Amino acid sequence: MKNTSLYIIAMLLLSSCQMEKDVSSDIEAIEAMSEARAKAFNEGDASTIAEYFTEDAVLMAPDAEPKVGPKAVEAYYQSIFDQYDTRLNSYYNEVEVSGKLAFGRGTAEVTLMPKNGDSTTVSVSKYLNILQKQPNGEWKTTHDIWNGNQ
Repeated sequence: MKNTSLYIIAMLLLSSCQMEKDVSSDIEAIEAMSEARAKAFNEGDASTIAEYFTEDAVLMAPDAEPKVGPKAVEAYYQSIFDQYDTRLNSYYNEVEVSGKLAFGRGTAEVTLMPKNGDSTTVSVSKYLNILQKQPNGEWKTTHDIWNGNQ
């Protein structure tokens, strides 16, 4: 009986370590995807940003109607890039993974430099992404919402 109990405890510990390893690789993949989105934002590349959203994704920007799907996400960002040169510094404060779903809570600082020469604006916001692991193993955003800290 004692050997059986030790075996069960050992298996639970190994299982826990394996689950932690799997989750940490998912977190790394999610953070890498977020960095790629930020890079695309800084390059003014709306189509690349849209690639990181699922077909039924919902983008919920402040003071705007929700945008649904990658084409609407692309159009939203393209409208920004048409008017501004942009800089984004963002990072996740927290990422949690549960199976094929995850969320990332983060902070972003956005600098908008109007192409017409008007004054530059800087805003700091908080955001929440819900993500889903795709059949090919990639993580994509299903919901993206943010609001300013001011």
